Amino acid sequence: MNFSIRSAMTASALAVGMAWAGAPAHAETQVNFTVAEYSSKTGPFFQEMADAFQQENPDIKINIQVVPWDTLLQRLTTDIAGGQAPDISIIGTRWLVDFEQQGIAEPVDSYLTPEFKATFIDTFMSPSVIDGKIVGLPVAASARAMLVNTELLDKAGAKAPTNWDEFYEAAKKLKALPDVFPFGLQGKEIETDAYYYYSLWTHGGDILKADGTSGLDTPEALAAATLYKKLIDEGLTQPSPTNYNREEIFNMFKQGKLGMVFTFPMLIPQIKAEAPDLKYAVMPFPDGKAKATYGVTDTLMLFSSSQVKKEAWKFIEFSYRDEWRQKFDLGEGFLPVTKNVAALDNFTNDPDIAGFAAGLPYAKFAPTIANWEEIADVTVRTMQQIYLGQAQPEEALKAAAAEINKIRGK
Repeated sequence: MNFSIRSAMTASALAVGMAWAGAPAHAETQVNFTVAEYSSKTGPFFQEMADAFQQENPDIKINIQVVPWDTLLQRLTTDIAGGQAPDISIIGTRWLVDFEQQGIAEPVDSYLTPEFKATFIDTFMSPSVIDGKIVGLPVAASARAMLVNTELLDKAGAKAPTNWDEFYEAAKKLKALPDVFPFGLQGKEIETDAYYYYSLWTHGGDILKADGTSGLDTPEALAAATLYKKLIDEGLTQPSPTNYNREEIFNMFKQGKLGMVFTFPMLIPQIKAEAPDLKYAVMPFPDGKAKATYGVTDTLMLFSSSQVKKEAWKFIEFSYRDEWRQKFDLGEGFLPVTKNVAALDNFTNDPDIAGFAAGLPYAKFAPTIANWEEIADVTVRTMQQIYLGQAQPEEALKAAAAEINKIRGK
């Protein structure tokens, strides 16, 4: 399926009729804001912030629509195609290139004061810079890491692994425990490709080679996929990984059913709220030929079609005040994107947050290239075929690389 912005707009133009037309206009100016749903806390937080903004700015109404991540891209492209795009939205940064090339994203350089720009951490600002223009602001950030259930490791007589050999040995020992699966491997829906990149990067490979062609036809890519297939075949993952999405894997870890899982900081507040007695540790991904983690940002984007850019930007500036950023990052489990919040004790002294942040010096980001969703979808389908035994890893990866190169015109 082609997930480019233009084709998604065409395909979904008739799919959804609801957008902003029916939203009440109780104030002089209305700003429509599409919010990506991270957790059950997301909607109430943004509504609280919008209400506080409106107390200071009674002539501006912030109309919030909360949309699940899995349907966000289709919802946005449908609204765009129907001429009912929001004024601002949280988006996946990986979509930003396509939006920018379509002229959908408004460059914000002229809106940014030097003081406001200086509040951001450069590492997280850089993915939103395209051709020298800032076309969005980092709104959420995370780095990935491994969580291990220390109680289960102790029961199995296994040590927390630091490399893939130790990981494999620990998994074999965990397999002996009743009602426990050694490793939770995602194989369904959003970020199935990311779970493969964790292995790819630590085996010394990359998504793209230096010449821009796909890195899936390399020995490192083959080693990364073969490892996961070996874990599946030897019963060292939960059965049938392609039946499990990200949230289902994380729920199994919270329930004490998994020994090891790869995850993001957002899982930590969930564990503390839902499984406060769970014994766990945050660790780097196992080393292979390299150290790696996945650095991820989401972007707050101003739409070029907005007729209320001035009012929308006023709300954007309000939303980055320290008090709101602190509450959002702590509530959702994100790494801070602003310098003042990053300096707070909550983030400098919390061992869990520090465990995720430790990977930032060697973090990898998804490449900011056109048609990224289509390319990622090829990787997802390929890994699913390998996991299910429908294709041999080497043949499947070579075919995927060829398909990706064709998409990229290489």
